[in-house]
Amino acid sequence: MNKKSVTDVDVKGKRVLVRCDFNVPMKDGKITDENRIMGALPTIKYLMEHGAKVVLCSHMGKPHNIFDEKVKLNKKEKKAVEALPESEREKATAEYIEKAKKSEPTKLTLKPVADRLNQLLDNKVTFASDVIGPDAEKKVAALKEGECVLLENLRFYAGEEGRDLEFCKKLASYCDIYVNDAFGTAHRSHASTAAIVEYGLVKTAVCGFLIQKELEVMADSLENPVRPFVAVLGGAKVADKLNVISNLLNKCDTLIIGGGMAYTFLKAEGYEIGKSLVDDEKLGYCKDMMQKAKDMGKKLLLPVDTVIAKDFPNPIDAEIEVKTVKVSEIPADMEGLDIGEASRKLFADAIKGAKTVIWNGPMGVFENPTLAKGTIAIAEAMAEAKGATTIIGGGDSAAAVQQLGFADKMTHISTGGGASLELFEGKVLPGIACLNDKD
Repeated sequence: MNKKSVTDVDVKGKRVLVRCDFNVPMKDGKITDENRIMGALPTIKYLMEHGAKVVLCSHMGKPHNIFDEKVKLNKKEKKAVEALPESEREKATAEYIEKAKKSEPTKLTLKPVADRLNQLLDNKVTFASDVIGPDAEKKVAALKEGECVLLENLRFYAGEEGRDLEFCKKLASYCDIYVNDAFGTAHRSHASTAAIVEYGLVKTAVCGFLIQKELEVMADSLENPVRPFVAVLGGAKVADKLNVISNLLNKCDTLIIGGGMAYTFLKAEGYEIGKSLVDDEKLGYCKDMMQKAKDMGKKLLLPVDTVIAKDFPNPIDAEIEVKTVKVSEIPADMEGLDIGEASRKLFADAIKGAKTVIWNGPMGVFENPTLAKGTIAIAEAMAEAKGATTIIGGGDSAAAVQQLGFADKMTHISTGGGASLELFEGKVLPGIACLNDKD
């Protein structure tokens, strides 16, 4: 994907709107993980050091569009209201809306992000308490070269996810140049991620360093991998990765399937899987994929043994009694929750012999120490794959690698789980497709 980056345009004296991903985890108003903030810093610093007037924007969580006159309920609240007698629905709706208006400006505000950025950027960052309102307009107008303003949560407005033209026009009025550096939302076709460019409101649109790296490492490795190329997929459901499995089979030499989704493949092979997670509607699809691998001369590796227990751990990190059995010996009253020792060796040997490895989805319930051994084995094997390009496709895999201490051993850890999966599917990401191509 040959897209222009911030280094391809002159930013001095220009107003530059940067779409970041500051959707950071928070607890009691405090940021608990700064990785996304740190990932955005190189682009922000570059722009400030080169004399740009920088306007940062991002979403945080899933708020109720509280800056609009008509606040919408979320799906869970709608369901709860619809379950009530008709005479009680109006009151319940009003209560949900009132609660959102009181709690979300505190819970989902980007103010803590602005405060942290200010510490990191020599007090050159201001915070606007709205996005397209008077405070943002005033602070953007007052920007000097090398200064920065962070706008409030984009999703406080329905126009962000709704691609509203007027909302886009106001956002676009803040900039001469648009920069997308939020790979985690590049698969979303929202106002700030794609629409302001697609509507022709901003002509100069480029990527930041974070997206540039994602494209250089991930996209190039998928299109032009050094072989052998091994892809590892885990996670819960086959349905979540239908197109990923098919597309990766076209590209890789070996596809490893673990996690909860492996049990649907095992059942499709004729094994009894007890109480293990299964997607019965996808058994035919799994048979087709196994046949496709065979026809193409590709290896599709499934677990040969599994760690089983009577029940899923509750809470998730609770002590649990387990044992390891062959996949042909899972009792009817037990469920598989991790790959076994023989599977760990089988998968690790394939990974260590590879020159390109991509991984999305844990091998088991990695949040539980007893059930994390399969996921640890994959991370260790990737860390030991000599001379290989090793890529973690965001989401739970990225969290696992960070938690287990292998992050510095990987070539690249993607910042976007959903975006990574769509890239693995071979999809065009709206937030990248809209950017200017290099000549």
